[in-house]
Amino acid sequence: VQLQASGGGLVQAGGSLRLSCVASGRTLSRYGMGWFRKAPGKEREFVAGVTWSGSKSYLESVKGRFIISRDNAKSAVDLQMNNLKPGDTAVYYCAADLYGLSYDDYDYDYWGQGTLVTVSS
Repeated sequence: VQLQASGGGLVQAGGSLRLSCVASGRTLSRYGMGWFRKAPGKEREFVAGVTWSGSKSYLESVKGRFIISRDNAKSAVDLQMNNLKPGDTAVYYCAADLYGLSYDDYDYDYWGQGTLVTVSS
């Protein structure tokens, strides 16, 4: 399985971006899909995730601002990010978890290459 993430960029605080992750090589319909991020000097953290059945989870600080969605037919998962803040600046990664939806990055089986999101104040 290969995951290709895209959609990052530079945006002003209060703006929006939509990240996309598309899988190739295998259908992801039975995988939990997560978005993680890593900011400079910080550990990688779980941002949002969706189980194969559609249940969603979010990092507390992004609730109400970010929305995760998946399209199993397209093997794709998106992250709509609204009202972005400078603290959201990070490299964002999509990942696939074969066994469910974990908040721990070491449980994930496949990773995309990362896409940089920079939010200016």
